[in-house]
Amino acid sequence: MMSNPNVPNLANSPNYLLLSMTAQLNYLMCAPDHYDVDYVINPWMEGNVHKSSRDRAVVQWQKLHEVLKGLVNVELVTPAKGWPDMVFTANAGLVLGDKAVLSRFLHKERQGEEPYFKAWFESKGFTVFELPKDLPFEGAGDALFDRNGGWLWAGYGFRSELDAHPYLAKWLDVEVLSLRLIDNRFYHLDTCFCPLTGGYLLYYPPAFDSYSNRLIEMRVPADKRIAIEEADAVNFACNAVNVDRNVVMNKISDRLKQQITNCGFTVIETPLTEFLKAGGAAKCLTLRTIEVPVTNEQVTIEQSGVEARIVELRGHLLDSGIINRALDLVTDNGGSFQVLEFSLGEQRQSTSLARIRISAPSHDLMETIMGELIEIGAVLQDRDTCAANLEPVLQDGVAPDDFYVSTIYPTEACVDGEWIRCTNQRMDAAIAISADGSAKCKLLRDLVVGDRVVVGYDGVRTVRKPEARDTAKKEEFSFMGAGVSSERRVELVVEQIAWELRQIRDRGGKLVISCGPVVVHTGGAPHLAYLIREGYVQSMLGGNAIAVHDMEQSSMGTSLGVDLKRGVSVKGGHRHHLKVINSVRRYGSIHKAVEAGFVKTGVMYECVTNNVPFVLAGSIRDDGPLPDTVMDLLEAQRLYSEQIRGADMILMLSSMLHSIGVGNMTPAGVKMVCVDINPAVVTKLADRGSVESVGVVTDVGLFLSLLVQQLKKMDSPVAVGV
Repeated sequence: MMSNPNVPNLANSPNYLLLSMTAQLNYLMCAPDHYDVDYVINPWMEGNVHKSSRDRAVVQWQKLHEVLKGLVNVELVTPAKGWPDMVFTANAGLVLGDKAVLSRFLHKERQGEEPYFKAWFESKGFTVFELPKDLPFEGAGDALFDRNGGWLWAGYGFRSELDAHPYLAKWLDVEVLSLRLIDNRFYHLDTCFCPLTGGYLLYYPPAFDSYSNRLIEMRVPADKRIAIEEADAVNFACNAVNVDRNVVMNKISDRLKQQITNCGFTVIETPLTEFLKAGGAAKCLTLRTIEVPVTNEQVTIEQSGVEARIVELRGHLLDSGIINRALDLVTDNGGSFQVLEFSLGEQRQSTSLARIRISAPSHDLMETIMGELIEIGAVLQDRDTCAANLEPVLQDGVAPDDFYVSTIYPTEACVDGEWIRCTNQRMDAAIAISADGSAKCKLLRDLVVGDRVVVGYDGVRTVRKPEARDTAKKEEFSFMGAGVSSERRVELVVEQIAWELRQIRDRGGKLVISCGPVVVHTGGAPHLAYLIREGYVQSMLGGNAIAVHDMEQSSMGTSLGVDLKRGVSVKGGHRHHLKVINSVRRYGSIHKAVEAGFVKTGVMYECVTNNVPFVLAGSIRDDGPLPDTVMDLLEAQRLYSEQIRGADMILMLSSMLHSIGVGNMTPAGVKMVCVDINPAVVTKLADRGSVESVGVVTDVGLFLSLLVQQLKKMDSPVAVGV
C-alpha cells in the first residue's frame, strides 16, 4: 500500500476530535469536461435533461475552484467520459485519517464512477473499504462529520441504506448518528445539512423525520442551530463548503446571510445554477480528503446504534397486501429493510414466504417496528432458537421491564420449543406462562410473584385470519372492515347489520350491547327494548345513567326531565332521575323494582323479564347510584370481560368510555359496530386494526329505529317468501 505524507496513520487512536482547521486541508474536485444532465435520478433533473449550458457550467465550476484554492489545497481527479455526474466528487466516498470507504451508488447511471474513485484513493495511499455490492452508500453526500463533537452524521432514506451505518462505525471507529431523510428533493444529507466549525449547524428541519429532528436537537445546542427556510433550502444553502470561518455556497437570502454572519462566519456566494439542474451545488462538487482524528480523552467512541432483526412472513402476502403493509410500516417508522428471500406460492391456494432483514437507527424505534410487525403476523427468525424470553414477576401487579404488550389478535408464545396459544386474549395485557406451561393474557394488576412473563418479541407471533382472495365469495356482511361509514350510507349499513343479527340469533349466537344514556335521550330506548324482547340481545353493558334514564322514561315519561314525546322540559323534571334512583334503592334492585311493577316498560324491564344479563359500571359522577351499579372499577372490568366472552358481535351505542373499554377487552374475530354522532369516538374504535370492526357516524336513535324497521321487514311473510 502506498503511503501519503498528508494522511497521518492513526490506527492506534481509538478516541478523537477532528483536526483543527488551522492545518492545511485537501479537497478533491473533478472538472466538468463531460458534465450534462443526461438522465433523471432525482427531482432536480426532471425537465432539465440536456438543458444545462456546458459553457456556463465550466465558468461556474472554475469560479468555485478559484475560491477554494484561496482557502485550501485542491486536487483533481481525471473526469471519465460517459459519467457526467463524476463532477460531484462528494459522492466518491468517505474519508477519515488514512481510511476511505468507497461509495456504492444506488443508480446504475453512477455506478461506473466507482472504479475511477477507487483508483484515486489507492493512488493516494488510503486503505479502501468496500461495502457489499447491494448495499447503497453514497459517500460524503450522505455522511458528514460534526465539527465539534467528533461523531458522524449519516443520512439514509433515498440514496444510502441504514444497514451501511454499522460498517462505517466499525471501519472508521466512529460514533454514527443516523438521520432519516423524508423529502425527495433533499435526497442526500449534504443537500439539507451542513455542520460548521465550532459545533454550529446549518440545516433544513422539514427534510427529516421527527425522530431525526429530536436527535439533532439533543446533540446540537439551540444557540448553535441555524434552521433555514424553504426558499433558501431549494437554493441549496446547506450544500455549502465550510473552511474554518468561511462558508462557500451558491446563493442565500439576506436574512440567512445575516444569521450566519452573526455566528462569526464569512459567507462567500458563488453562482452554481447550472449544477442545481442536476441536484448539486458547492458541497456536492467537493470532497474533503483530510479528516484527521486525534486522541482526546474527553471523547468516548460509541458504535452505531443501528439494530437489525430478521422477520418471516407467511400467507397470501401479495393478494392481501400484507407484504406492502409490512415494508411501508418499516419505512414509515424510520427503519430500513432488505428482502432476503421471497418465495411466491405456485398455485392459487398456495401461500408465499418472505424473510426480511429490518434495520432501525435505535432500540426504541426497533421496538416500535417489531411490535407493529408482530401484529400483522410477522415472526422473528434471527436467533438460533425461537424461544420466548421469560422473566419472573418479582412484585405483585408489576411486570418486568420491556414486557410484551398483547394485542387483540390471537397470540402464541414459544416455550420449550412448542408454540402455545394464549388464553383470555385481549389488548394491553402481559403474557404470563404458568408452571404447567400454559400461556394467558393477564392485566398488570393480576400478575403475581412467581408468574413468568414474556419479555421482548422473540418467540411471539400473532395468528391473523387470512384475507379473502376472491371478493365474490365474501359473506354478505362485507362492509365489515370498511372503517368509518358516513351518514349517507346508514341505510345500507343498517341493512347489512340487520342481516347479521338475524344470522347470530338463528344460530344461537351472542350479541352484546354496550350503550350510554344517549340511547334514551334520542328516543332509541323503545327500539333497543324491541331487540332485547325479540331475542337479538344476549347481554347488555352500560353505566348507571342508561339504566336510570331508561327507568325514568318508563315510570315518569321523561329523560333528564325532558318529555320525549313533546320535546319540552317538565317543571321539576330535573329531580326525576333522583326520584327513580331513590325508588329503586327502596326496592333493593332493578329486578325487584320490575317485579313490584314500578318499572313496566323499557330496556331494563326487557332485560329482567327476558333473563338478559346486564352489567352497570359506575363512575365518579354517578348519582345515587342504583344498587345494581358496580362501583368497584376492577370488579366492573372483570364482569364486563365475562359478558364479552364468546360474543359474536358487539353493538356499541353512543358511549365513548364504555365502548373504548369494551374494545380493549375484545379479541380479534368478534365483529364490532360502533354507532356515535361523534366521529372521534367512531374512529377510535375503528383504529384498533380489526378487520371485523366498523364505525357508523349518525344519531343513535335514528340508527336503532332503522335497524328495527329492517328487522321487522325481514320478519314479515313477504321477506321469507311466504
